[in-house]
Amino acid sequence: MKPLARIAGAIAISAIALTAPAAADDLVKMTIGQRGNWDTAVAELGSKAGIFKKHGLTLEMIYTSGSGETLQPVISGSVDLGLAVGTQGAMAAFSKGAPVRIIGAQATGAADYWYAKNPAIKTLKDTADKTIAFSSNGSSTQSVVRAFINEFKLTAKPMATGNPATTLTTVMTDQVDVGWASPPFGLKELEEGKIHIIAKATDATLVRGQTIRTLVANAGYLQKNKAIVERFMVAYRETIDYMYSDNPQVIKDYAEFVKVPEPLAKRVRDEFFPKDLINPDKIAGVDALMEEAVTLKFIPAVLTKAQVDELIQIPPRK
Repeated sequence: MKPLARIAGAIAISAIALTAPAAADDLVKMTIGQRGNWDTAVAELGSKAGIFKKHGLTLEMIYTSGSGETLQPVISGSVDLGLAVGTQGAMAAFSKGAPVRIIGAQATGAADYWYAKNPAIKTLKDTADKTIAFSSNGSSTQSVVRAFINEFKLTAKPMATGNPATTLTTVMTDQVDVGWASPPFGLKELEEGKIHIIAKATDATLVRGQTIRTLVANAGYLQKNKAIVERFMVAYRETIDYMYSDNPQVIKDYAEFVKVPEPLAKRVRDEFFPKDLINPDKIAGVDALMEEAVTLKFIPAVLTKAQVDELIQIPPRK
């Protein structure tokens, strides 16, 4: 090849390289329970900060009113991941043969609380023949309410009321006696004296030190896209570190996301959500959770070790 031809060829190759589009990010579709909770805002805040983008991921997020709604699209394969799925709900689906795998813990312990408008309802003991809210069937809040009923021998009637915002409306309009929420929801009404806390999730022995909500993946998606899921978990862990850093931007972004003042956003993190609560690396209290799931008839029998190993597939921290 003549020198001029070689130069022209090199220029042409360079031009092609410069105009060729960069490799596209991998799109990960997910459902997320309870929009606005600090512990369910990891994907939102990480995306806002560019952390998932840095790892070659674009997230398509669909928010739901509870883990029952979060889990079904994962089972059907219409989304890849489900965030904030009740642990016992995931166990129940798996025991029935649903293609669900746990890839991380979402909440160990809980900041959820139950409240009333009626001043005569001061504690759970005052809920005889009253209605008590949970988000949706198969959710962690349903598990907590059932734990309240069993542990404290209550005659309260559980009622699915959806997310904290719709639940607050049902309480304020006397459609349900006891509502549920997770900060920042309800804090303004608490400060104004419109409602008062009658119980916290951790009042139930079941909840203390146990992973009540998880991150799940569709089994087929996980099998075909293990590397993408591993990158997602790297970015998820990195986002948690960012959320508990001294960087003021994370509080600004969260406050904007949930439409609350920045001091309240910071209070939500610092007072209600210790970092360990959203540590994704371990499903705590598996044996006790399974035994309770059997008692509540979520699963017919305790899962075998082989079944647990199949269900829980958390990518190791690198």
